[in-house]
Amino acid sequence: MKYNSIEYIPKIEPESLEVLSLIYTPGVGHACMKIKDDVNNSFLYTNRSNSIAVLSFDYEQSLKRAIFLKDTLNIDAYPLEMQNDNADILKLVVENISPNFCGVDLRLIAHEIEEIRFDVDIPVLINQSVNIKEFFNPVSKNILMFKLNMLKGDFKEQSLSLRERAGGVIETELSQVPQKKPVAIVSDGSAVLGFGNIGPEAGLPVMEGKAVIFKSLGSVNAIPLCLKTQKPEEIIKIVQALKNSFSGINLEDISAPRCFDIEKELIETLDIPVFHDDQHGTAIVVLAALLNALKVAGKNSDKVKIVISGAGAAAQAVSKLLLTAGAKDIIHTNKKGIVHKDPNNEVHLQELAQITNKQNLEGTLEDALEGADIFIGLSAPEILKKEWLNVMAKKPIIFALANPIPEIMPDEAKEAGAFIVATGRSDFDNQINNSLAFPGLFRGILDNNINKITNEIKFECANAIASLIKEKDLSPINILPNALDVKVVEAIRKKLEKFKK
Repeated sequence: MKYNSIEYIPKIEPESLEVLSLIYTPGVGHACMKIKDDVNNSFLYTNRSNSIAVLSFDYEQSLKRAIFLKDTLNIDAYPLEMQNDNADILKLVVENISPNFCGVDLRLIAHEIEEIRFDVDIPVLINQSVNIKEFFNPVSKNILMFKLNMLKGDFKEQSLSLRERAGGVIETELSQVPQKKPVAIVSDGSAVLGFGNIGPEAGLPVMEGKAVIFKSLGSVNAIPLCLKTQKPEEIIKIVQALKNSFSGINLEDISAPRCFDIEKELIETLDIPVFHDDQHGTAIVVLAALLNALKVAGKNSDKVKIVISGAGAAAQAVSKLLLTAGAKDIIHTNKKGIVHKDPNNEVHLQELAQITNKQNLEGTLEDALEGADIFIGLSAPEILKKEWLNVMAKKPIIFALANPIPEIMPDEAKEAGAFIVATGRSDFDNQINNSLAFPGLFRGILDNNINKITNEIKFECANAIASLIKEKDLSPINILPNALDVKVVEAIRKKLEKFKK
């Protein structure tokens, strides 16, 4: 049988919201913490133990080699193309992609790199005459015919058991059908979920979960690419060097303000779409949720007061998209209190203060909430106190989106008088999660050969998502389709047809 391409597929399909919560959020956080405590656990709770990078200066050659390794040895090999043969860039790439793999195969370019010494803790194949199995020592695992009742224990134990038994949640599969190059899910592990800077290995379970959602919901091949470096200029160089390996770039879990510069430079220098999902995916789904929540509450977007807890990448993107969509009164808070005009602000906060907080208020989050209609949390766990909801306007709308633990738990918010409550989790009503946006967005931009993602495209995505809940079905506990609704991707894809190149 002749294979000519590779698919990147889930080991476990998210067939229900219960399974999705184990594969992605909140369940994925438990594997992240295990790996943070010991990076060697990345070989236990992800597919790293059977993943090898195949690098050359020609993508087709790397692909053929990867197909050979999968077909003969059942190794999940990832074909990558270096744009040039610069020794310093090659060294930079190999050393910084190492957190994803149990080895790197440079056999196709061995004759050109004999003098390079790579500072990595995984084997790098250069010698032509070795036993590949013995050299890399890959370990392939899987769960066939997975059923949820196979997993025992509480939620944490089930989440860890799932990954340990399956060896992570993604793998490769050979295909006779031509496939587009994968989307790279690029992260440096500096802002993972609500955990902060836990590093690339500890971020890998999240990126694997993301790849599952890309494929299961959007039929888009995607691969994790967690980078060891956290220097913006090096992240940019690595992605630029590997650009011919991918059909698009999904930036993920990179802390602000570095993420702004990385995204801007990659958008300007690459001819493939670049999308920072933490920023713009979040903004799209928040806008979609707010469009419907305002209908249920009988409020208008240009008359409501919105308080956003957080001033990082996601919070700023949400704010800017809401302002463009017609919001007039937005206030941000961070650890220091209300974001206001202050000459001591960092550059990104100075820019934010220019477009929000028109009255230049100062004070705490509690002060900001006085008379607010909407709270959007993109910050930290359990920082919204029940009693503070008493100072908000009637029918307060609470989007508590910190993951895996929200700013306030839904039952507490409802007890305190919240009219609508949403979180980022799949185990509560009204999940506001990027998984509603990015599979359909990438399906649409890849199908329509779109290289730049504009505000107009984001608006169309948000409207497509919101429109799937008919007005007669809208309610305080039903403002968004669920993450597994098969209609979402198609609705977004169709909306983006008008942008076709």
